[in-house]
Amino acid sequence: MSRGFGREKRLLTPRQFKAVFDSPSGKAPGRNVLLLVRDNELDHPRLGLVIGKKSVKLSVERNRLKRQIRESFRLNQDVLAGWDIVVVARKGLGDLQNAELAHQFGKLWKRLARDKPAQQATAQSGLSDNPHA
Repeated sequence: MSRGFGREKRLLTPRQFKAVFDSPSGKAPGRNVLLLVRDNELDHPRLGLVIGKKSVKLSVERNRLKRQIRESFRLNQDVLAGWDIVVVARKGLGDLQNAELAHQFGKLWKRLARDKPAQQATAQSGLSDNPHA
């Protein structure tokens, strides 16, 4: 899998975001952040970011957060294959330093990867006809 972050690795349309918000197959709450996850039946993960003015006031801080989260995702995407992930920022996320952000998201990606086999088993025991689930 390529380590890039091209268009195919992003959630781009409101419909793609809505699918994750409406029926997440997993959640990973962290300090000042929430990750919502949904199977995408692709061989690569896709990332969407929701970082509003209400939770992070300054645009320079919102942009810094986006860069840091994208970079962390890019480096860990091999363990996240097959998922659409939406990162929802909460108040206080902009106060974290870059090293703290990298550490926190590293732990969140690992937690998602650890939970994935259990989620796949429940999906396969259901009515799933998809052998890639």
